[in-house]
Amino acid sequence: DPHALVRRAVATIGLEPPKSSQSFELERTTKTVMVVDDSVTVRKVTTRFLEREGFNVVTAKDGVDALQVLQTRIPDVMLLDIEMPRMDGFEVAKNMRTTEEWMQIPIVMITSRTGDKHREHALSIGVNHYLGKPYQEELLLQSIYELIGA
Repeated sequence: DPHALVRRAVATIGLEPPKSSQSFELERTTKTVMVVDDSVTVRKVTTRFLEREGFNVVTAKDGVDALQVLQTRIPDVMLLDIEMPRMDGFEVAKNMRTTEEWMQIPIVMITSRTGDKHREHALSIGVNHYLGKPYQEELLLQSIYELIGA
């Protein structure tokens, strides 16, 4: 992804590239996805995949970390695991749906818990999409694009 390479190079050398009207347009249209999962591997693989698809990605290692990140960064969509230490995905989703600043952020829950009981509970608390692990990349992209209106 050439955009990711440019961002990385600029961050590394600490320079601001000259702004053209096209780069301003790119900044306004690039969507941010937050990946919340306690697995380092899942966070890295999902981040690389989403960056290749042109998204900005922020990560959190569990629910508590996710709520801290949300204090300063509001993503366009959140990918959320259920089973995590300190605060699980259900608690994060409930908290988001009762906090005015976060209640409209779309949530895609991605979990190994694929049973109907967990799916129904997730949807009842306001999760928008529910996918099983390992997720299919095309299905994940389809869910994200549907939720961000792209």
